[in-house]
Amino acid sequence: MEYVRLGSTGLRVSELCFGCMSFGAPDWRPWVLTREDSEPFYRRAIEAGINFFDTANIYSNGVSEEVTGEFLRKYGRRDELVIATKVHFPMGSGPNMGGLSRKHIEQSCDDSLRRLGVDTIDLYQIHRLDPLTPPEEMLAALDSLVQKGKVRYLGASSMYAWEFATLLSISERNGWARMVSMQDHYNLLAREEEREMHPLCEYQGVGVIPWSPLARGHLAGTRKAVGDESNETTRGQTDGLDQHLYTAASDAAIIDAVRAVAERHGRPMAQIALAWVSSKPVVTAPIIGVTKMAQLDDAIASLDIDLSADDIAELEAPYVPRRSSELGRASLRR
Repeated sequence: MEYVRLGSTGLRVSELCFGCMSFGAPDWRPWVLTREDSEPFYRRAIEAGINFFDTANIYSNGVSEEVTGEFLRKYGRRDELVIATKVHFPMGSGPNMGGLSRKHIEQSCDDSLRRLGVDTIDLYQIHRLDPLTPPEEMLAALDSLVQKGKVRYLGASSMYAWEFATLLSISERNGWARMVSMQDHYNLLAREEEREMHPLCEYQGVGVIPWSPLARGHLAGTRKAVGDESNETTRGQTDGLDQHLYTAASDAAIIDAVRAVAERHGRPMAQIALAWVSSKPVVTAPIIGVTKMAQLDDAIASLDIDLSADDIAELEAPYVPRRSSELGRASLRR
């Protein structure tokens, strides 16, 4: 395992980020593993040298943070680990239980610290934008967490480039801690971030940690239509969100290209698709989500693959630019 800087910071993270949404409570999502079934994955990740772990308060309604904290304490050394979590989505039915108000941010941070069992969160990210909270209030609240020592670095996820540029500018003008990472949706089936977000991140020295680098299993060759009993995974049978994210006519041709390159290399499709994401200089570490040990092993093995220029050209050729999806984004417009 190699370690790279997160953007222009001095923080060094593993080339893979271990996503923790799959671990916690199956009653939240049917494909989530129980606490007991989750344990071997954390052990294997740490044994492989992964030091970067990403969760969120909303995952299993907080249980993912509890599981993550428990097993990182058991198998890892806190000083060597980079623990990331997120805030935004409602954690209850009350009027102040969601969003990015100062009240919700401060309360959520304290709750995440307690569930993770740590004194400081290494990377605290806004899970989405809150169009009802002034960005100045949100950014000031996040900066106060850094000043109090509750958070070391700040990050964001899934927004338009102009919105992220606005947040960076506001923080800079006010002397507040700036966001150092962008967790965006990026894979061979979803490359719209190459237009504006990735050039912005490269220019601003922001690390990119993409979510869903395997397009929810499509690029691993395991996903069919939702509800199809031939799906190889429970998530493939019950997800549904992929039916909104991956509907372009060109998707099948891209998947075929991944299959062809994988056969030529004698590797699983998942390894090739992950190797493509990792090959992009702006990408710090793709966030891998796993529910089977073979999936984690594939992710680790992908780091040893050197794709040629011809391989990359073949993988990218079928892509057809499309309108950037509104799904999963909120706007600063008020």
